[in-house]
Amino acid sequence: MPTNIFSLNPWLIAVALNTILLIPATLAPKKLLTPAGTAHAWVLGVLIWGCLGWQGYAVIMFYFLVGSAITRVGMAEKQAAGIAEKRDGARGPENVWGSALTGTFCALGVLGAGYWGQAELIPGLILGYVASLSTKLSDTCASEIGKAYGKSTFLITTLKPVPRGTEGAVSLEGTIAGIIGSIALAAVALGLGMINFWGFLCTIIAAFVATNIESVIGATVQTKFPWLTNEIVNFINTLIGAIVAMILFILIFLKL
Repeated sequence: MPTNIFSLNPWLIAVALNTILLIPATLAPKKLLTPAGTAHAWVLGVLIWGCLGWQGYAVIMFYFLVGSAITRVGMAEKQAAGIAEKRDGARGPENVWGSALTGTFCALGVLGAGYWGQAELIPGLILGYVASLSTKLSDTCASEIGKAYGKSTFLITTLKPVPRGTEGAVSLEGTIAGIIGSIALAAVALGLGMINFWGFLCTIIAAFVATNIESVIGATVQTKFPWLTNEIVNFINTLIGAIVAMILFILIFLKL
């Protein structure tokens, strides 16, 4: 009797699948990851499939593929203006973990909660995982579309006009793109059964809140502290998104 692949040890599947995916990642003419980024993404992929199964893996792959595609939108114009992502948008280790460290912590939390018999914590941790990636995709869409197509960009703290690509700058076009990005990823998670409708709404709201807080950080303190790199800010951004979503979910169910 044939064995269903999804009934096999998830860690074996994770290792095999991510190893196989190294082939197209390495041979592709347009690299989405640097060599070091590919190695770190392999570790990330194994952890996510092992902890959350194919559904969690599908969500992070959706984030990665859409986020990479959005980064390349208007690349020539952004490069000419000096505001494009370095390495033509190819992600290195710092980008991998800056975007996904919060989600990884949530995924490991799910694994730990299952092991220690704390199943009641799992839905909240899964919501945090989804919200962290939805927040990052929202930020990526807002930033990249704003830099490429933003007709008027304003500093979020003063609403004074600033050049595109300025830290803390926002635009109508970028804001709309960010909202669409967060909705898209949350819809994928909803369709896969990772979150319910209330989790879907909490994710979208949390992504909007966190993305705007990140803009405030960029406009106020990021340039004052050399250690506050874009990757550190990305981690803070995704952490805020995860926490806000979980708090909103708790408040809704407690009917406060």
